[in-house]
Amino acid sequence: MIRRAIAVVSIALTVAGCSAMKIEDFAGRQPELRLETYFAGRTRAWGIFEDRFANLKREFTVDIDGTWNGTELVLDERFNYKDGEKDRRIWHLKQTAPGVWEGRTDDAIGVAHGRQAGNAFNFNYDINLKMGDGLLTVHFNDWLYLQPDGVLLNRAYVTKWGFDVGSVTLAFRKADEAAAGAGKAAE
Repeated sequence: MIRRAIAVVSIALTVAGCSAMKIEDFAGRQPELRLETYFAGRTRAWGIFEDRFANLKREFTVDIDGTWNGTELVLDERFNYKDGEKDRRIWHLKQTAPGVWEGRTDDAIGVAHGRQAGNAFNFNYDINLKMGDGLLTVHFNDWLYLQPDGVLLNRAYVTKWGFDVGSVTLAFRKADEAAAGAGKAAE
């Protein structure tokens, strides 16, 4: 009986390990995502946070000012939550090798690690998030996918000690494209 249980667990872990997405799976996919190009200038994102049971907990927008000086991409993010809360985070990203990035921000723990291939970028980091009057340290596994027409989709899986906390979903547009799209929708 114990051998059978061990065999079942081993098979489940093997299958789960084989099904994990890898950044290499996106090599050659178009349109190619280049972080330093996409985020240069002003970008806007619309997002939601869902808990591990898929209950919508928060809605927000993010206005991002990005600057690229040839070696460092700085993303100045200003979050506006539907409940009126505001937050700000400034990321400093450096490409350390082709397709390999490192990032730092004040509330991250250590260095964030990112890899890019084709139309995708995977970014992993631990960060302290405000929760009420305290902080909660969680891990983010961010996946970004550039779509035609300049839409960038982001799905972030949030965990604590390896257990699911929830997920964040974002859609990014360049600020001038977002404004043009809003004007067309109003017509």
